[in-house]
Amino acid sequence: MAVTIKLPYILYAVLLLFSLLSSQTLADGKKQVLVIESYHASFKWDADYRRAIEDTLQDHAVITFFEMDTKRLPPNLHTKQAKAAWERYLHSEPDLVILGDDNALKFLGPKFAKTRTPVVYLGINNNPRNYFEYTFLPKHISGVLERPLMKRSVMYLQEMSEKPVEKVLILFDTGTTSSTIAKEVFQGKSKLRIGSAEVHVKFIAKYDQWKNTIQQASTKQFDAIILGLYHTITDAQGAHVPSKKIINWTSKNTTLPLFAFWEFSVGQDMAIGGLVLDGYSQGKAAANLALRKLQNEANRRLEPVQNNQGQFIFSRSQLQKWNIQLPAHFQDKAIYLP
Repeated sequence: MAVTIKLPYILYAVLLLFSLLSSQTLADGKKQVLVIESYHASFKWDADYRRAIEDTLQDHAVITFFEMDTKRLPPNLHTKQAKAAWERYLHSEPDLVILGDDNALKFLGPKFAKTRTPVVYLGINNNPRNYFEYTFLPKHISGVLERPLMKRSVMYLQEMSEKPVEKVLILFDTGTTSSTIAKEVFQGKSKLRIGSAEVHVKFIAKYDQWKNTIQQASTKQFDAIILGLYHTITDAQGAHVPSKKIINWTSKNTTLPLFAFWEFSVGQDMAIGGLVLDGYSQGKAAANLALRKLQNEANRRLEPVQNNQGQFIFSRSQLQKWNIQLPAHFQDKAIYLP
């Protein structure tokens, strides 16, 4: 005989299941943490810091994520994304919020300043105070600064190269992070001297211009190229060009050794490497601050952390392609990727 289950009983069972899950969460004593990403989960920087946050906090908190996707979406949609992120916060009422990278802090920091929710930021290239209307941040907001190791990278580049490195080209897109670096690191200069090298910095918005710059670099007597960011570049029609497509094309077509400032640019068919920053370290530092705030330090002022040690990370295939033999003191402390 067939058994018919009436809809109200199904709804009751579903509600009971959610109730039991909620009760279990409360019984475990876990807090709710919302991570608002400036970018997107498939971007390696985000993927790495997400993994670090989960590794550190999963025993203490239930973690949810919201992706603002501001590297792929045009700037005129960023405010809309920030509004959606704020709605997620209001709906979820988390115990703590983590803001990933400059756009999240820029758009949402001032709003969180008016709340009592503990906030931890990470990956901030700007001075965090520049995003607030105060001369100092509220005590419930702190985080991790990101300072790309550009000058040190150029110095190390001169050490690891057998040939003299006298002229270096550094390339960036024109996104928020790149614009901040232009002001904070290069102080608006397009040319400067680091050690014995003349360094030229170029900010590029369009893919055709990026290609032309790569193809013409050797004719302008550059000895090497260092990749900054290239994730907001668009084509002639204004459509976003996938970052993987850009770096793969660049690696294939450059006639000069290609180095990088960030670990997500290093690997097979990408850049050789160098002294780079990685997302996992940023996420780990932010998660440690978050853990302190969750463990009875929510209202205590915590000084920002400047996580700027960097790691020597190199691609074996790219070292082989460019016939680069690292000096012994680099080999001993380097991490190698395919």
